[in-house]
Amino acid sequence: MDIEALLGQLIGGNGVLIAVAIFIIICVMLGVRIVPQSEKHVVERFGRLRAVLGPGINFIVPFLDRVAHKISILERQLPNALQDAITADNVLVKVETSVFYRIIEPEKTVYRIRDVDAAIATTVAGIVRSEIGKMELDQVQSNRSDLIHKVREQVAAMVDDWGIEVTRAEILDVNLDEATRAAMLQQLNAERARRAQVTEAEGKKRAVELSADADLYAAEQKAKARRISAEAEAYATEVVAKAIKENGIEAAQYQVALKQVEALTAVGQGTGKQTVIVPAQALEAFGDAFKMLKGRL
Repeated sequence: MDIEALLGQLIGGNGVLIAVAIFIIICVMLGVRIVPQSEKHVVERFGRLRAVLGPGINFIVPFLDRVAHKISILERQLPNALQDAITADNVLVKVETSVFYRIIEPEKTVYRIRDVDAAIATTVAGIVRSEIGKMELDQVQSNRSDLIHKVREQVAAMVDDWGIEVTRAEILDVNLDEATRAAMLQQLNAERARRAQVTEAEGKKRAVELSADADLYAAEQKAKARRISAEAEAYATEVVAKAIKENGIEAAQYQVALKQVEALTAVGQGTGKQTVIVPAQALEAFGDAFKMLKGRL
């Protein structure tokens, strides 16, 4: 009986040790939390926020604290969304948007908003409609970067209370309905036709201007030639007048004799056989002219 009692005591003592060891192991397992780099864990104690565990090894109080939420902090992309909007000039457009965000304060995201994706999508749709309603269609098409910047700023400010950071908010496309597209195409064709007519008119105008410039240049050249000829004749007359003034009547007779000789020479150079009848007075004049020319030479 003594041996059996001793064995019972040993078994009972080892059982307590085993139970204590198991309890310690469970406490360690519950108290030590290893958080991955891409996550944050929200710890609650009796249903209330206790702490937010960051990446690495963390310790909590076993049986009192529990990890209620495991939140991924990786960047997320919402599905591309289409929403209708009306511009300031009453044109209906369909805007396609894309949003990227990440959770930076999980305690706000968990306890302040239920459906994060739906909330962000609704916020973006409202902001896009509001901003496009302030702009005309041409401004929406030409100032896409300014519109994206305004949308991104307003979205970031509105989701800040949810512990969210909007990293990108893009407007991928602005589509028009068929009626508006047809009207714009008609307007574009009309504008092209107007530009073609303006270009043709400018070409004709330029051609007329060039033709007028050419005529003016030709007239100027003719006037210049006439002026030079007149100046030459005036100079010759001045030379003759000066010679007459200096040499008297002999210079005048010399010029007349010279002209007579030139005329006779021209008559003699005619083609064929020619008979020239010259009066006696003319012969005397030619004789005087030849004498004067001989004297000059």
